[in-house]
Amino acid sequence: MAQIIGQICFNVTDIERSIDFWENVMGVPLQSRTEIPGVKEAVLAADDGGGRLQLAHAWEDPKPIDHGNALWKIYMIVDDAMAVHDKAVANGGTSTMVPERLERWPVIVGFVLDPDGYNIELMQQ
Repeated sequence: MAQIIGQICFNVTDIERSIDFWENVMGVPLQSRTEIPGVKEAVLAADDGGGRLQLAHAWEDPKPIDHGNALWKIYMIVDDAMAVHDKAVANGGTSTMVPERLERWPVIVGFVLDPDGYNIELMQQ
């Protein structure tokens, strides 16, 4: 059996804000929610394949998120990088690179930070 990574989990400071951003702005549908002692979790995933994103909010012991330097970016393939970029910025995201066509590769790439500061690369083929 081949090994696969099922999902990656990120800590967030406001689970509802993060669900709204990822679902309604980035277009990744909410699949499920759960609550375990002290933690609310949500899983979002595209219906037609791709990875799953789990959001976790430790509401009983809130701490600032320490990004460190391990996670570089969340890579998303999108149909219209500029439209997704602009919608993200209008809804609490921060632009770090307006989408542009890269000469080295035949793609359009842009970057935004989600409301908790996670770096999202938007790649349009």
